[in-house]
Amino acid sequence: MKKTDWPEVFQPLIKKYRGRKHPLDYQNRYQLTVSVILSAQDSDKHINEIAPDFFSAYPSMKELATAEPADLYPYLSKVRNFGNKCKWLTKLAKTLGTDEQIPSTMEKLTELSGIGRKSANVIIRESGGEAEGIIVDLHVVRVAPRLGVAVGDKPDKIEKQLMESLPKKMWGEVGMAISFLGREICRPTNPKCEDCVMNASCVYFNSEIKGK
Repeated sequence: MKKTDWPEVFQPLIKKYRGRKHPLDYQNRYQLTVSVILSAQDSDKHINEIAPDFFSAYPSMKELATAEPADLYPYLSKVRNFGNKCKWLTKLAKTLGTDEQIPSTMEKLTELSGIGRKSANVIIRESGGEAEGIIVDLHVVRVAPRLGVAVGDKPDKIEKQLMESLPKKMWGEVGMAISFLGREICRPTNPKCEDCVMNASCVYFNSEIKGK
C-alpha cells in the first residue's frame, strides 16, 4: 500500500489559511493568554463578547494580580467553568506579576494554571514563536480522523500522530488550518465536501460520500 505524502497533501490547506489570525480577539499577549484560558470548553465568539469589560477592569497582569477569584465573577460568571477559570487566572497573575513574564515556551506555559498543550500551542503560534507542537482543538479532533491523517478522539494522541506525519516547519500553521477547515467546511453534520480543498485525498469524502 502506498504511503500517503501528508506534507504534500496538506499544501492546499496551508495555502488557503496560512497566517490567518485565531478567531479570538486580542491586542497583546496578556489578552491572548487570558482569552485562550477562558475559551476552553466555551466558544471564541462568546469570549470575544465578554472580554472587553473584563480587560477594561483588568488591563494587565499587574491589575489582575491584585484580584481574588470572586472579584472576577461579575465579569466571567457566564463563562463555562468560570469558578475554576477565575482561580486559574488570579493564580497565574500572582505567579507572573507582569505581562513581560508571560512565558514563550511549551514547558513554561504548561506549568501555569489553566494552560494545557492546546492553549500553549495557540499562544506560541499567535505570538509568532517557533512551534513546539500542533494546535488540536475540537475541530481538529473531528477533522483529522476524517482526513485520514489520525485515528481516535484523544487530542494528545491526535497531536502526536500529526507531528509524526508532518515536518516541524508545518506545525505552526497546520493545526489552525485544520481548525478553520472544521469551522467553515468540515462541519459535524452536512460537511461541504464538494467545496473542500482536501477532498481529493480525504478518506471520509472518498469512502463515505463518493462511495454512496
